[in-house]
Amino acid sequence: MTITFADLGVPNALCQTLAKQGINAPFAIQELTIADAMAGRDVCGKAKTGSGKTLAFSLPSVAHTERSSDGKPSTLMLTPTRELANQITGVVEPLAISQKLRPIAVYGGTNIDKQIETIAAGIDIIIATPGRLIDLIDREAVDISSIKRVVVDEADRMADMGFLPQVEWVLRHIKADHQTMLFSATLDGAVDTVIKRHLKDPVFHAVEEQEVTVNEMGHLFMTVHKMNRVQVAARIIGNSTKTMLFTRTKRGADQLEKELREEGVDVAAIHGDLRQNQREKALKDFTSGKLKALVATDVAARGIHVDDVDVVIHYNPPEDHKTYLHRSGRTARAGNSGTAVTMFLWDEELQVRQLQRRLGIKLPFHDVFSNDDRLDELASWAQNQT
Repeated sequence: MTITFADLGVPNALCQTLAKQGINAPFAIQELTIADAMAGRDVCGKAKTGSGKTLAFSLPSVAHTERSSDGKPSTLMLTPTRELANQITGVVEPLAISQKLRPIAVYGGTNIDKQIETIAAGIDIIIATPGRLIDLIDREAVDISSIKRVVVDEADRMADMGFLPQVEWVLRHIKADHQTMLFSATLDGAVDTVIKRHLKDPVFHAVEEQEVTVNEMGHLFMTVHKMNRVQVAARIIGNSTKTMLFTRTKRGADQLEKELREEGVDVAAIHGDLRQNQREKALKDFTSGKLKALVATDVAARGIHVDDVDVVIHYNPPEDHKTYLHRSGRTARAGNSGTAVTMFLWDEELQVRQLQRRLGIKLPFHDVFSNDDRLDELASWAQNQT
């Protein structure tokens, strides 16, 4: 029997809002955690990005939030980056609107005076990066003392980015009794310390996902010329079914999209500065095959799962081996073959050698220009490298 959101205790109005978005059945992490969260328990959810955890904490949070009479928020969601704050807001907004609730996302790099003005007018749900939230608290622009429910999202990433001391500072300043939900890909180390200090008798739920390994795909490492790199990428895309390209920055993603379009490639970019409907359209067009290529930043691509991606291009070398595996795991899914291509300039060679060492592989570097016929048969080239 298929479990429904209503079976998990989600109010009918929210179920109807989900149904309008075509969301009718819960993912595994939602099925595991929502009933406990609806019952008011503190919850620890262990799940990778893309498992549906945003909805897992958003539904109980919105369901329990009442419109504030004094304009002070009663629900707080903490997340490490502005991209994730925007992603959460995209999920929360339609749910909140159906309940006549007022959400706001606050993060660095945006106009703080405008945020202060919005908060002063009254809010119910605040979605925040720790640094910006502390700034607002210090300015006495927001009062979190009466928060009744807290979400700590991507706790392991908070730890990696050095944000957990700020998260703990925030949690210590909440005076009212409150429910806490923490979601993370790992629950050990510094994350475990936060759980022990700040959660009351939490219930633990985990969705284990198979780790991507280097053996599940082919790998090519290409030294390219800065003036010819786009043309190399365009030729690869032209001979592939679906290609995902990764850049380090949002500006880099926009620039690559523009340059690939100039080469005649049907492509779109996704990153945190785009509106939710723009990201959804790009993803829909890529999934359907209308677009041959999708350019993404690492954060924007978290949670994207598209079948039949046969090539991943690291247009900028990843910062570490975990990022390489996370990016490359977009291909070679469900038993299909796939190829991960790393492009790099001459001055990035040392970084790529270190990357290979961390991955436990030793493969040749190929000097490649766009007139190289090997680009037409990537899979066989990856298998027969010399």
